[in-house]
Amino acid sequence: MQQIIYFISKNSTRLLFLLLLVVSLYLTTQTHSYHQSQMFHSANVVSGTVYEKTNNITEYLHLKDENNRLAEENARMKQILYNSALIVDSTFAVNPSIRIAQDYKLFHAKIIKNSFFKKDNYLTIKGGKLNGVKKDMGVINSKGVIGIVENVSNHYATIQSILNTHTKISAKISNTDHFGTITWDGKNTGYVQLVDIPKLAALHKGDSIVTGGISTIFPENIPVGLVDKVYTSKNSNFYTISVRLFNDMTNISSVYLIENVHIKEILELEEETINE
Repeated sequence: MQQIIYFISKNSTRLLFLLLLVVSLYLTTQTHSYHQSQMFHSANVVSGTVYEKTNNITEYLHLKDENNRLAEENARMKQILYNSALIVDSTFAVNPSIRIAQDYKLFHAKIIKNSFFKKDNYLTIKGGKLNGVKKDMGVINSKGVIGIVENVSNHYATIQSILNTHTKISAKISNTDHFGTITWDGKNTGYVQLVDIPKLAALHKGDSIVTGGISTIFPENIPVGLVDKVYTSKNSNFYTISVRLFNDMTNISSVYLIENVHIKEILELEEETINE
Protein backbone atom coordinates (compact mmCIF):
# COMPACT_ATOMS: atom_id res chain seq x y z
CA MET A 1 0.00 0.00 0.00
CA GLN A 2 2.82 2.37 0.85
CA GLN A 3 4.43 1.69 -2.52
CA ILE A 4 1.19 2.62 -4.30
CA ILE A 5 0.91 5.88 -2.34
CA TYR A 6 4.58 6.63 -3.07
CA PHE A 7 4.08 5.96 -6.79
CA ILE A 8 1.04 8.27 -6.95
CA SER A 9 2.76 11.07 -5.06
CA LYS A 10 5.87 10.78 -7.20
CA ASN A 11 3.94 10.83 -10.47
CA SER A 12 1.05 13.05 -9.43
CA THR A 13 1.76 15.62 -12.15
CA ARG A 14 1.77 13.03 -14.95
CA LEU A 15 -1.31 11.27 -13.62
CA LEU A 16 -3.20 14.56 -13.36
CA PHE A 17 -2.24 15.42 -16.94
CA LEU A 18 -3.48 12.04 -18.22
CA LEU A 19 -6.72 12.40 -16.29
CA LEU A 20 -7.36 15.86 -17.72
CA LEU A 21 -6.48 14.63 -21.20
CA VAL A 22 -8.97 11.78 -20.99
CA VAL A 23 -11.69 14.10 -19.67
CA SER A 24 -11.04 16.67 -22.39
CA LEU A 25 -11.16 14.02 -25.12
CA TYR A 26 -14.40 12.69 -23.70
CA LEU A 27 -16.00 16.13 -23.59
CA THR A 28 -14.78 16.89 -27.12
CA THR A 29 -16.23 13.72 -28.61
CA GLN A 30 -19.52 14.18 -26.77
CA THR A 31 -20.06 17.76 -27.96
CA HIS A 32 -18.72 17.48 -31.54
CA SER A 33 -20.19 14.86 -33.93
CA TYR A 34 -17.15 15.01 -36.22
CA HIS A 35 -14.71 14.14 -33.45
CA GLN A 36 -17.08 11.46 -32.20
CA SER A 37 -17.27 9.81 -35.62
CA GLN A 38 -13.49 9.97 -36.02
CA MET A 39 -12.99 8.36 -32.64
CA PHE A 40 -15.40 5.56 -33.46
CA HIS A 41 -13.68 5.10 -36.81
CA SER A 42 -10.27 4.83 -35.12
CA ALA A 43 -11.67 2.39 -32.57
CA ASN A 44 -13.12 0.28 -35.37
CA VAL A 45 -9.78 0.27 -37.17
CA VAL A 46 -7.97 -0.87 -34.03
CA SER A 47 -10.56 -3.50 -33.14
CA GLY A 48 -10.70 -4.67 -36.76
CA THR A 49 -6.93 -5.11 -36.82
CA VAL A 50 -7.01 -7.01 -33.53
CA TYR A 51 -9.82 -9.29 -34.80
CA GLU A 52 -7.95 -9.90 -38.05
CA LYS A 53 -4.74 -10.88 -36.24
CA THR A 54 -6.71 -13.08 -33.84
CA ASN A 55 -8.47 -14.77 -36.75
CA ASN A 56 -5.14 -15.36 -38.53
CA ILE A 57 -3.72 -16.99 -35.41
CA THR A 58 -6.83 -19.16 -35.02
CA GLU A 59 -6.67 -20.24 -38.66
CA TYR A 60 -2.99 -21.12 -38.27
CA LEU A 61 -3.70 -23.21 -35.17
CA HIS A 62 -6.40 -25.09 -37.07
CA LEU A 63 -4.27 -25.53 -40.19
CA LYS A 64 -3.23 -29.06 -39.21
CA ASP A 65 -6.86 -30.15 -38.85
CA GLU A 66 -7.73 -28.54 -42.17
CA ASN A 67 -4.84 -30.28 -43.93
CA ASN A 68 -5.93 -33.63 -42.50
CA ARG A 69 -9.50 -33.00 -43.66
CA LEU A 70 -8.31 -32.15 -47.18
CA ALA A 71 -6.08 -35.23 -47.26
CA GLU A 72 -9.01 -37.46 -46.30
CA GLU A 73 -11.14 -35.81 -48.97
CA ASN A 74 -8.40 -36.35 -51.55
CA ALA A 75 -8.26 -40.02 -50.57
CA ARG A 76 -11.97 -40.38 -51.24
CA MET A 77 -11.65 -38.62 -54.59
CA LYS A 78 -8.71 -40.79 -55.63
CA GLN A 79 -10.62 -43.90 -54.60
CA ILE A 80 -13.43 -42.88 -56.95
CA LEU A 81 -10.90 -42.18 -59.69
CA TYR A 82 -9.12 -45.53 -59.41
CA ASN A 83 -12.28 -47.62 -59.22
CA SER A 84 -13.69 -48.73 -62.55
CA ALA A 85 -17.41 -48.31 -63.25
CA LEU A 86 -19.43 -51.35 -64.28
CA ILE A 87 -21.00 -51.21 -67.75
CA VAL A 88 -24.70 -50.69 -67.13
CA ASP A 89 -27.76 -50.07 -69.32
CA SER A 90 -31.09 -48.41 -68.72
CA THR A 91 -31.88 -50.96 -65.96
CA PHE A 92 -29.74 -48.80 -63.65
CA ALA A 93 -32.73 -46.49 -63.16
CA VAL A 94 -34.87 -49.30 -61.77
CA ASN A 95 -32.12 -51.45 -60.29
CA PRO A 96 -30.29 -49.49 -57.58
CA SER A 97 -28.29 -52.60 -56.59
CA ILE A 98 -25.91 -51.95 -59.49
CA ARG A 99 -22.95 -49.99 -58.12
CA ILE A 100 -19.41 -48.99 -58.94
CA ALA A 101 -17.03 -51.95 -58.73
CA GLN A 102 -14.93 -51.22 -55.66
CA ASP A 103 -11.55 -52.55 -56.78
CA TYR A 104 -9.47 -50.22 -54.61
CA LYS A 105 -9.65 -48.60 -51.20
CA LEU A 106 -7.48 -45.66 -50.18
CA PHE A 107 -6.20 -44.57 -46.76
CA HIS A 108 -4.38 -41.41 -45.73
CA ALA A 109 -1.32 -41.69 -43.46
CA LYS A 110 1.30 -39.39 -41.97
CA ILE A 111 5.02 -40.05 -42.48
CA ILE A 112 7.03 -39.98 -39.26
CA LYS A 113 10.40 -41.10 -40.70
CA ASN A 114 11.96 -41.07 -44.15
CA SER A 115 15.38 -42.34 -45.18
CA PHE A 116 16.75 -41.48 -48.63
CA PHE A 117 20.55 -41.54 -48.31
CA LYS A 118 21.01 -45.32 -48.18
CA LYS A 119 20.84 -47.94 -50.92
CA ASP A 120 17.80 -49.60 -49.32
CA ASN A 121 15.55 -46.83 -48.06
CA TYR A 122 12.36 -47.06 -46.01
CA LEU A 123 9.65 -44.75 -44.74
CA THR A 124 7.69 -45.19 -41.51
CA ILE A 125 4.06 -44.09 -41.25
CA LYS A 126 1.67 -43.61 -38.36
CA GLY A 127 -1.04 -46.19 -39.02
CA GLY A 128 -1.02 -49.97 -38.79
CA LYS A 129 -3.22 -53.07 -38.65
CA LEU A 130 -5.77 -51.34 -36.43
CA ASN A 131 -6.16 -48.67 -39.14
CA GLY A 132 -6.58 -51.16 -41.99
CA VAL A 133 -2.99 -51.04 -43.25
CA LYS A 134 -1.75 -54.30 -44.79
CA LYS A 135 1.46 -55.65 -46.29
CA ASP A 136 1.95 -55.06 -50.04
CA MET A 137 -0.30 -52.02 -50.25
CA GLY A 138 0.78 -49.52 -52.87
CA VAL A 139 1.86 -46.13 -51.52
CA ILE A 140 1.47 -42.88 -53.45
CA ASN A 141 0.97 -39.15 -52.91
CA SER A 142 -0.49 -36.39 -55.06
CA LYS A 143 2.55 -36.44 -57.38
CA GLY A 144 2.94 -40.17 -57.89
CA VAL A 145 4.43 -43.45 -56.66
CA ILE A 146 6.23 -43.57 -53.28
CA GLY A 147 6.73 -47.29 -52.58
CA ILE A 148 5.14 -50.46 -51.19
CA VAL A 149 4.12 -51.37 -47.62
CA GLU A 150 6.68 -53.84 -46.24
CA ASN A 151 5.92 -54.54 -42.55
CA VAL A 152 2.94 -53.66 -40.37
CA SER A 153 2.42 -53.49 -36.59
CA ASN A 154 -0.76 -52.50 -34.77
CA HIS A 155 -0.11 -48.76 -34.99
CA TYR A 156 2.72 -48.28 -37.51
CA ALA A 157 4.00 -49.56 -40.84
CA THR A 158 7.20 -49.39 -42.86
CA ILE A 159 7.26 -48.67 -46.58
CA GLN A 160 9.88 -49.94 -49.00
CA SER A 161 10.72 -46.74 -50.85
CA ILE A 162 10.95 -46.47 -54.61
CA LEU A 163 14.53 -45.48 -53.71
CA ASN A 164 15.37 -49.03 -52.65
CA THR A 165 17.57 -51.33 -54.71
CA HIS A 166 15.16 -54.22 -54.04
CA THR A 167 12.06 -52.37 -55.24
CA LYS A 168 10.52 -53.50 -58.51
CA ILE A 169 7.40 -51.80 -59.85
CA SER A 170 5.62 -52.50 -63.13
CA ALA A 171 5.55 -49.38 -65.31
CA LYS A 172 4.99 -48.32 -68.90
CA ILE A 173 5.54 -45.48 -71.32
CA SER A 174 2.19 -43.73 -71.25
CA ASN A 175 1.91 -43.03 -74.99
CA THR A 176 3.08 -46.45 -76.24
CA ASP A 177 1.89 -48.95 -73.58
CA HIS A 178 5.25 -50.78 -73.69
CA PHE A 179 5.83 -52.33 -70.26
CA GLY A 180 8.97 -52.55 -68.18
CA THR A 181 10.13 -52.55 -64.56
CA ILE A 182 11.10 -49.62 -62.36
CA THR A 183 14.29 -50.23 -60.35
CA TRP A 184 16.83 -48.02 -58.57
CA ASP A 185 20.62 -48.17 -58.92
CA GLY A 186 21.24 -46.62 -55.49
CA LYS A 187 22.84 -43.44 -56.80
CA ASN A 188 20.74 -40.32 -57.43
CA THR A 189 17.65 -39.72 -55.24
CA GLY A 190 15.95 -37.83 -58.07
CA TYR A 191 16.11 -40.63 -60.65
CA VAL A 192 15.09 -44.28 -61.06
CA GLN A 193 15.62 -46.67 -63.96
CA LEU A 194 13.06 -48.27 -66.25
CA VAL A 195 14.41 -51.52 -67.69
CA ASP A 196 13.20 -54.21 -70.12
CA ILE A 197 11.61 -51.76 -72.57
CA PRO A 198 12.08 -53.28 -76.07
CA LYS A 199 14.04 -51.25 -78.62
CA LEU A 200 11.09 -51.25 -81.00
CA ALA A 201 9.29 -48.88 -78.60
CA ALA A 202 9.13 -45.28 -79.81
CA LEU A 203 10.14 -42.97 -76.98
CA HIS A 204 11.49 -39.48 -76.47
CA LYS A 205 12.93 -37.38 -73.71
CA GLY A 206 10.08 -35.96 -71.67
CA ASP A 207 7.69 -38.89 -72.22
CA SER A 208 5.64 -39.75 -69.12
CA ILE A 209 6.24 -42.98 -67.23
CA VAL A 210 3.24 -44.36 -65.31
CA THR A 211 2.31 -47.58 -63.52
CA GLY A 212 1.44 -50.40 -65.87
CA GLY A 213 -1.69 -51.84 -64.33
CA ILE A 214 -0.57 -55.48 -64.68
CA SER A 215 0.32 -55.50 -60.98
CA THR A 216 -2.02 -56.32 -58.09
CA ILE A 217 -0.47 -53.47 -56.10
CA PHE A 218 -0.97 -50.27 -58.12
CA PRO A 219 -3.83 -49.16 -60.36
CA GLU A 220 -2.94 -48.24 -63.91
CA ASN A 221 -1.59 -44.81 -64.92
CA ILE A 222 -0.30 -43.51 -61.59
CA PRO A 223 2.54 -41.06 -62.40
CA VAL A 224 6.15 -42.04 -61.79
CA GLY A 225 8.29 -39.56 -63.72
CA LEU A 226 9.60 -38.38 -67.07
CA VAL A 227 12.08 -39.94 -69.49
CA ASP A 228 15.41 -38.14 -69.00
CA LYS A 229 17.99 -40.28 -70.82
CA VAL A 230 17.88 -43.47 -72.89
CA TYR A 231 20.75 -45.96 -72.85
CA THR A 232 21.24 -48.70 -75.45
CA SER A 233 23.56 -51.66 -75.78
CA LYS A 234 24.46 -53.67 -78.88
CA ASN A 235 24.29 -56.82 -76.79
CA SER A 236 20.70 -56.23 -75.67
CA ASN A 237 17.33 -55.80 -77.34
CA PHE A 238 16.10 -53.57 -74.52
CA TYR A 239 16.53 -49.98 -73.44
CA THR A 240 17.60 -48.80 -70.01
CA ILE A 241 15.81 -45.53 -69.33
CA SER A 242 16.72 -42.93 -66.72
CA VAL A 243 13.46 -41.58 -65.27
CA ARG A 244 13.34 -38.27 -63.43
CA LEU A 245 10.88 -38.71 -60.57
CA PHE A 246 7.91 -36.38 -60.16
CA ASN A 247 8.34 -36.70 -56.39
CA ASP A 248 11.09 -35.10 -54.36
CA MET A 249 11.67 -38.15 -52.17
CA THR A 250 13.64 -36.05 -49.68
CA ASN A 251 10.59 -33.92 -48.86
CA ILE A 252 7.44 -35.97 -48.20
CA SER A 253 5.04 -35.52 -45.29
CA SER A 254 1.98 -37.64 -46.02
CA VAL A 255 0.91 -40.48 -48.32
CA TYR A 256 -2.06 -42.49 -49.55
CA LEU A 257 -2.18 -46.27 -49.19
CA ILE A 258 -3.94 -48.27 -51.90
CA GLU A 259 -5.59 -51.60 -51.13
CA ASN A 260 -6.62 -53.89 -53.98
CA VAL A 261 -9.66 -55.55 -52.38
CA HIS A 262 -9.40 -58.52 -54.77
CA ILE A 263 -5.71 -59.24 -54.25
CA LYS A 264 -6.27 -62.39 -52.17
CA GLU A 265 -8.62 -63.87 -54.76
CA ILE A 266 -6.23 -63.03 -57.60
CA LEU A 267 -3.18 -64.53 -55.87
CA GLU A 268 -5.04 -67.70 -54.90
CA LEU A 269 -6.27 -68.15 -58.49
CA GLU A 270 -2.78 -67.60 -59.91
CA GLU A 271 -1.26 -70.08 -57.45
CA GLU A 272 -3.92 -72.64 -58.31
CA THR A 273 -3.20 -72.17 -62.02
CA ILE A 274 0.57 -72.62 -61.51
CA ASN A 275 0.09 -75.80 -59.45
CA GLU A 276 -2.15 -77.53 -62.01
